Amino acid sequence: MRKLLTSTGLFIQRLIDFTYPLFRKFVSPQIYRYGVCGCVNVLIDWSLYFLVYNFIFKYKTVDFGLLAISPHIATLIAIFPISTFSGFLLQKYVTFTASDIRGSSQLMRYFLVVSGNLLINYIGLKVMVEIFHFYPTPSKMLITIITIICSYIGQNKFTFR
Repeated sequence: MRKLLTSTGLFIQRLIDFTYPLFRKFVSPQIYRYGVCGCVNVLIDWSLYFLVYNFIFKYKTVDFGLLAISPHIATLIAIFPISTFSGFLLQKYVTFTASDIRGSSQLMRYFLVVSGNLLINYIGLKVMVEIFHFYPTPSKMLITIITIICSYIGQNKFTFR
């Protein structure tokens, strides 16, 4: 499985590096790879958020009897594991390939950084949707900009250093 992930990561890295010369004057290869992988993961995240919110939860509160969760928060919880796992794989096997830290340690560190981002998402969605009455999907998109910055700093300086 590791060989498959490594070879797939190298293939994706080569695809990304093919377009890198256009951006060489502006960013380093690592930041460019991070940006491309991050954009792909964000598109996955936003698409899943839209689909789950609109077609699975259908704008309705999810009631567990003792606990009721608003649809925008339930959607965030539902897609979190998927976007976290896909993001980790892209960052480990495409962006931060030179790290000597064991994979299990990287995963734990990645989860800590992403958990911080989950908290930012949760608070941001609560404020934007429930207080300011913005639409959930565009709110999620705006909050993503903040989490991208936090995530890059955390992944570069902590998870994959």
